[in-house]
Amino acid sequence: MPEKYIGKIVEIIYEGKDGQITQRVIRVRTIREKKVVAYDIQKRAPRLFEIARILAARPVTRNAS
Repeated sequence: MPEKYIGKIVEIIYEGKDGQITQRVIRVRTIREKKVVAYDIQKRAPRLFEIARILAARPVTRNAS
């Protein structure tokens, strides 16, 4: 995951250690030691994600209404 996502809200597709695929919306806090330190918006909790297990990532854009 590129460092350009630090401080941004990103939607990721993540494969857990058990092989389960989940879709998450996170705010990336920092990247260190092959892990993404983030805040999981749906779970309302801090989380660590292994970069190797992130299958896809895209920034979330918000449209003005």
